[in-house]
Amino acid sequence: TAVRSSEGRGALWSEMDLEKRLWVIPAERMKEPREHRVPLSDAAIAILEPLFEARLSDHVFPKMGGNGCLSEASIRNLMKRMGVEGVTIHGFRSSFKDWAAETTSFSWDLTEQALAHVVGDRTERAYRRGDALAKRRELMQVWSDFCSGGRSQSIVRVVANERLP
Repeated sequence: TAVRSSEGRGALWSEMDLEKRLWVIPAERMKEPREHRVPLSDAAIAILEPLFEARLSDHVFPKMGGNGCLSEASIRNLMKRMGVEGVTIHGFRSSFKDWAAETTSFSWDLTEQALAHVVGDRTERAYRRGDALAKRRELMQVWSDFCSGGRSQSIVRVVANERLP
């Protein structure tokens, strides 16, 4: 989804519309205080649907044995137990940006919008009121396919500390 760790870990079921394949993160949960609509890829839906059926909390990724969401430390500890080294959670966003810039023809500003970055100066933002959801939906599906070895890309083995082409 290319969202920040805090946005992903803090995801609430009330923000999800699985039928519309859309996640709407409210402004108060965003670094830049404005709503962010996140198109959900096939793989995201495949993960979310069974989680929704088994939900025990308002949080998509609940904290074990308590209220709230998973902590960043929990994610780091999981990665450590999995033997994943030399990888940061933020690195996933950076990998998305590098992949999009180096291997696709999606525009720079579209990938910036997918990352919920501010695009353009104040004047440009005053005239650009849309969020290119349909185009970002396509972008996120291609990214998902790449990450999962799906229909648009061949399988890529990711090794810690190895730079992707």
